[in-house]
Amino acid sequence: MKRLPLLLLSGLVAVAFAACGGKQPETTPTPTGPNADSLRAAQQARDDSMKAAQEEADRRAQAEAKRRQEIADSLAAMGRGTEAVKTLLATMIHFDYDKALIRGGDAAVLDQKVAILQANSGLRIRVSGHCDERGSDEYNLALGNRRATAAKQYIVSHGIDASRIETASYGEERPLAPGHDEESWAQNRRDEFEILSGGENLKQP
Repeated sequence: MKRLPLLLLSGLVAVAFAACGGKQPETTPTPTGPNADSLRAAQQARDDSMKAAQEEADRRAQAEAKRRQEIADSLAAMGRGTEAVKTLLATMIHFDYDKALIRGGDAAVLDQKVAILQANSGLRIRVSGHCDERGSDEYNLALGNRRATAAKQYIVSHGIDASRIETASYGEERPLAPGHDEESWAQNRRDEFEILSGGENLKQP
């Protein structure tokens, strides 16, 4: 009768030992820092970013130098007198259908006007916006105003005082080309520039 409790006790001890022995001790993972490859990659990324920024600065400087040279060449080809500068100042710019955005080639034309205004501090001009015949009178007057304002804002953004530039809109009232086709309409979607004051003895930029 005494052997049964001993067998039962030894069985419980074995079960408890098995349960305890099966559990593995928890370990804390060893922290790892950035390896040499990731450090090199980060440094390369910084170097590439600095190189790209320098290349962009060089590109802008070259573009500005080219712009100034083109302005000088244009004036030199036309002569150095007041009339030559007036002719360049009067060069029109044109717009896409139903748009008032300055196009790339026309930005260069406006750059020439900026240079002339910078060289002649007493010069004041008027920019007038025009449209083709499509659209209502009211709509085209508003569109012509947006086109004139776009040119003024471009010039002002390049350092010219806004008080030196007036704007006006004639809508479709003053077409250059009398036709009713795309070729004529393209000519009529324009900004014109005229001198208000200070146009005597204009200096070349």
